[in-house]
Amino acid sequence: MSKKVLILSGSPRRNGNSDILCDEFKKGAEASGNEVEKILIRDKNINHCTGCYACSKGGKCVQKDDMAEVLQKMIDADVIVMSTPVYFYTMDGQMKTLIDRTVARYTEIANKEFYFIATAAVNNEKLMERTIDGFRGFTDCLDGAKEKGVIYGKGAWEVGEIKGTKAMKEAYEMGKMV
Repeated sequence: MSKKVLILSGSPRRNGNSDILCDEFKKGAEASGNEVEKILIRDKNINHCTGCYACSKGGKCVQKDDMAEVLQKMIDADVIVMSTPVYFYTMDGQMKTLIDRTVARYTEIANKEFYFIATAAVNNEKLMERTIDGFRGFTDCLDGAKEKGVIYGKGAWEVGEIKGTKAMKEAYEMGKMV
């Protein structure tokens, strides 16, 4: 059965390492007949949450930016892939801003399958776990969220260094398993 897959790429660099892994995941998911859309968060205008909680009264954020569109796609998806480079052992600002802005309708992001992709210069999976825990903190707040897989792109600092690594094959194969 075909699934609707949404890939959220937090990479601030064009063709950055985490973005390259998103593309591999996408190829695998498409090869299995799924409908896949990749959103480059850096290309969207997503403001920071101001904590005004106007959304708690009307279920809608008062900010007029691209987040309403992205959030609707998250709600409509069956599978959500969240990808980030690791900066100081946590996710990058683009991804964290997006997560914070789901507050208006996060309860509607229910019963989804999640995959996490993280890339880092460090060659130690254990040190990358804090970043994955950040994703898990988000999905712990969502009803019926199921973590299906994690891809650790280790030892990749410069753009493109992830190519030819074990993580490339893992991303493709994990995409195929959707």
